Amino acid sequence: MNAAATSADTLLARFAGLADCGNADGFACISARREHGARSVDIAQPQLAVLLQGRKRIDCDGEALSLAAGDLFVITRACRIDAINTPDPDSGLYLSVIVPLCEDVLTAARALWSEPLPTRGAGLVQLPLAEFAPTLLQWRQALQDGHYSEARLALATLAVALCRRGHGALLLPPPPSLGARIRGLVAAQPERDWQSRDFEHTLGLSGATLRRRLSAEHTSLRELIADARLARAMALLYTTHWPLKTVAARVGYRSVASFQRRFVARYGMEPAAIGNA
Repeated sequence: MNAAATSADTLLARFAGLADCGNADGFACISARREHGARSVDIAQPQLAVLLQGRKRIDCDGEALSLAAGDLFVITRACRIDAINTPDPDSGLYLSVIVPLCEDVLTAARALWSEPLPTRGAGLVQLPLAEFAPTLLQWRQALQDGHYSEARLALATLAVALCRRGHGALLLPPPPSLGARIRGLVAAQPERDWQSRDFEHTLGLSGATLRRRLSAEHTSLRELIADARLARAMALLYTTHWPLKTVAARVGYRSVASFQRRFVARYGMEPAAIGNA
């Protein structure tokens, strides 16, 4: 094996070690042992990911990426994607590290950027991991040490570097959205029995105004609550070994059968297909 291959393997191994990192701060190690695909998955914020084992295909608004182990990919703005994850034929495992670029990180990156923004660029970006490895390893070490400020600064530096490459969408503030605020509230407490009055009180809106503004965004309260709960369920299925009954309860479903029906209707796949339970 040549030196370049050894270096790449070592780099992937260091990122794979995040699965056992006790200082998780927003990132997720996604694993699965079966090939599976999901349609219309909401990505609520920009994120980057390193594919560690297996293969992945992503489609979004006419853009598509086919990814292999060692690829770095970035989703530069909130969107809805279709994805297929395929385990490695040798290990039988699909593994990736997903790192959301939270608003704190992007705000810091905007403060670091002192020039006119470049063009928005593509929504899906595939990049060589080695080019950004030093900054990502700084983030990984800071996270392992529990130094969260340094970890966020490393990600902000990475966002600036990506913007320099022409992916200015990362630094463009998202347009205000009532739906996004509601999804965030539900995502923080998906097991809660949310009612319209809860949002009216928190957001300072009447019921009529709430419904009218959501209609203008082409959505509804019922749809937003379901989307946020099911998105959280998908994250739990990927990152835990909990049984479906536990996952369903954690996201507000008393009936496993009802949860399964809604999950299939939303994503076009059985929740058990993810394979971590």
